[in-house]
Amino acid sequence: MPTPLPPLREVIARHRLSARRSLGQHFLLDSNLTARIARAAGDLGDRNVIEVGPGPGGLTRALLETGARRVFAIERDGRCVTALEELAAAYPGRLHLTEGDALETDAVALAPAPRCIVANLPYNIAVPLLVRWLRRADEFEALTLMFQKEVARRLTAAPGGKDYGRLSVLVQWLCETRLLFNVDQRAFTPPPKVTSTVVSLIPRKKPLAAADWESLEAVTAAAFGQRRKMLRSSLKPLGLDLEALSIDATARAEELDVETFCLLARAHAGRR
Repeated sequence: MPTPLPPLREVIARHRLSARRSLGQHFLLDSNLTARIARAAGDLGDRNVIEVGPGPGGLTRALLETGARRVFAIERDGRCVTALEELAAAYPGRLHLTEGDALETDAVALAPAPRCIVANLPYNIAVPLLVRWLRRADEFEALTLMFQKEVARRLTAAPGGKDYGRLSVLVQWLCETRLLFNVDQRAFTPPPKVTSTVVSLIPRKKPLAAADWESLEAVTAAAFGQRRKMLRSSLKPLGLDLEALSIDATARAEELDVETFCLLARAHAGRR
């Protein structure tokens, strides 16, 4: 059994862990909520869990308590790293701390397989981090992540709506996505101005349709970069023959499903 831990608020006070806006910090202290997030990630007993931005360690505690094999936490704030060292001592060999920028950290090299990611992501780097991980989606068993609610809607949006865009296509091409539950801003210290949502991303055994990353990025950037325009205008710089691909040139980006974007990506790759 681990050494009894002091309440998180005591840890925060002792280490003077006032949240820093520059780091996008909003501490999650509700133990019932952190336990719910940890449970939502599934059975972690045989998995190495990567956590980004643990802060004082609320979610980290829950991951360890629910039986994660090991937790590899990436924290940029040295004050929090010092506080987390106490938690590491309480769970010998199970919590590994890396002080640094998650955007510059190779998550795959950090933790051995089987690995997953469970994190309350800093809002200011959440999307760049996700895109970075998507490039190596097959290296992860699952990703259970908290985003701003509006970002979460983009991840799971279906064609035809205003939330559907480049991020929707890239995520759904590689992962099965599901909204799990919302988290009220009052659950955080300090409370952010927006509601958050926990999302489950399960990497597919193989992508939804054949395409390469660079070409899919190129066609989605062109199409959604001018989403109010018809495809014949927005995709004109790419020189794609929409008629030959049996794609309606008068359609707009938000009307195309992921498979059709993959078809466009394959045509773009052929021209390259």
